[in-house]
Amino acid sequence: MITWLQHYRIRLALHELRGGAGRALLLLHALAERAPQALPPEFESWPGPIHALDFTGHGASTVPRGGGYTCELLMADADHAVDHLGGATVVGRGLGAYIALLLAGGRPKPVRGAILLDGPGLAGGSALPGTPQILAADPAAVAPPDPLALVELSTDVRPPDYATAYVRQATHLSDLDAPVHVCAVERPQWLRAVVEEPGVRETTLDEALAHYAGVT
Repeated sequence: MITWLQHYRIRLALHELRGGAGRALLLLHALAERAPQALPPEFESWPGPIHALDFTGHGASTVPRGGGYTCELLMADADHAVDHLGGATVVGRGLGAYIALLLAGGRPKPVRGAILLDGPGLAGGSALPGTPQILAADPAAVAPPDPLALVELSTDVRPPDYATAYVRQATHLSDLDAPVHVCAVERPQWLRAVVEEPGVRETTLDEALAHYAGVT
């Protein structure tokens, strides 16, 4: 079942993968992917309802004209979904992992834990701004995913100190002892900085789900 969320001019598709009572688990997909159409077996242990969001330009959500994608725009998408769910534990894969981290720091009260997994778009662009480039999307590509999203979100700059600022915000304002769990094997520079911060745990996905399932 899809719930349509209106986010300004964007229509976001929030998929219910499993109903139920209790705190929701919100899945955020990787770059060029979309919300799964069925519940992935690795999340079956979660005791509450499970939802998955299609980011702007991906899946069934609106594909805007002209691009202009940023990770902060996608964080606003996810924030809208968390508000609709009344709070959630967030699992991000690839690009979605970076968005989950930003969301944990930007919305530390309603986000009851962020779990970061491997996937396309985890690294992003460089850690520092480089020489400006004019990037063009493949004119033969058909959306979704939006070709402009693939270009813009795969080359965004991700400074380590920007990522750690969100971690510190999460650990300072959340009442969780470990608001971020890193389960990813790939370690781009921003993520290496994140795992060194207090309040961040390196665990398996099963351990992270069990930890947050027991958080009130």
